[in-house]
Amino acid sequence: MSNLRADPRTTTASAAPAPRQPDDRVFTPRFFLMCGFTFTVFLSLFQLLPTVPFFILDLGGSTTVAGTFLGVLTFGSALSAPLTGALADRVGKRRMLLVCSLAIAGFSMAYALSASYWLPLVLVFFHGLVWSGLLSASSAYMTDLLPERRRAEGIGYWGMSTMTAIAVAPGLGFWMYRFGWGWLCAEVALLNLLMSAIAWRLREITVMADRPKDAFFGRHMVEWRVLSVAMTLFLCSFGYGGIMSFVAVLSEENGITPKSIFFTAFAVVVLGTRLFSGRLADRIGPKRVFLPCLALVTVGIGLTAVAASRIQLVVAAVIFGLGLGNMYPAFVAYIFKHVHPARRGAAFGSILAAFDTGIGAGSIVLGTVAGHLGLRGAFGAAAVLSVFAIPYFLWAERRFLLRDAAPPGPER
Repeated sequence: MSNLRADPRTTTASAAPAPRQPDDRVFTPRFFLMCGFTFTVFLSLFQLLPTVPFFILDLGGSTTVAGTFLGVLTFGSALSAPLTGALADRVGKRRMLLVCSLAIAGFSMAYALSASYWLPLVLVFFHGLVWSGLLSASSAYMTDLLPERRRAEGIGYWGMSTMTAIAVAPGLGFWMYRFGWGWLCAEVALLNLLMSAIAWRLREITVMADRPKDAFFGRHMVEWRVLSVAMTLFLCSFGYGGIMSFVAVLSEENGITPKSIFFTAFAVVVLGTRLFSGRLADRIGPKRVFLPCLALVTVGIGLTAVAASRIQLVVAAVIFGLGLGNMYPAFVAYIFKHVHPARRGAAFGSILAAFDTGIGAGSIVLGTVAGHLGLRGAFGAAAVLSVFAIPYFLWAERRFLLRDAAPPGPER
């Protein structure tokens, strides 16, 4: 055996380190920690949103005033989203999540101290300013965390934590409201403190070795191309704003119980379909998933307008959930083919600005329309507006997103 010599080529080859394979894991400890954070975020907010209209109506307010809470919240979020998204890129997403969670806990306690509905209507604008920072930072953090090849799939899985919260939050909120407005707000504040504890345990992700060194304020602060294309979401979220504010009221008008059944059916559908919709978007291209979802949103809003029974409202929620619940991961995955990693916070801010402007406008305008034409007329008007989402997206995509260069990858 002593006269056997190793082939030097074999020795060299065996000594060379194997090339490092990219980490394509979606399910990591930090992924699940962010899922817990997001679940708590939406569990707290979606207890307030469906119950605030009843709080206002119980105190003698009109449907127009009832829709103002959500409208002011989302307008505050939309106006500040480009700024807070860019700020998250500068100061770090984890820090933004921590500060925003503590601030929203403070707003929730302030709501509890109000003897009328006017104080919440004033405070909610500032709540919206902070809310945009929370959403932009969490979305950018998760996008940094996910492998690019499985981004739509990962965002879809992450979104299931949102839908799980939406499925249970309205019913929990109505139950808490039976004990009083103050008890509901106190419980929401505790949830926001839990959010801050989760954010404290996160570790910052740096996607670039160097931070942007240009001035913070300026035209570059907003991702204008993304904002222009994201106005597609405005056309859909306009109806979503009306649904969040008034679908429970519509249920009560028609004797449909429980009042939260639309939210529950919507969330269950999204939970079921996101198990495969994100993976499908990664395989066939996010645009091919996004466009049919826009059509389903229009049909879902239209069916909500004519729903007069529990089964009809559930069918409307199912179709609306198939569309709205699955279009967001596909849209984000497609848009991020055109966004530099260092600008993800700003891009999410632009997406959020368009989406939240639609929710705010829909909540306020449809509340006013409902005062004259009823809720059915209001939802019908929202369905007509959403018809224009597909043609607008196809025009804006060519005009703003693809005019410089085609994106990498198979999606066109």
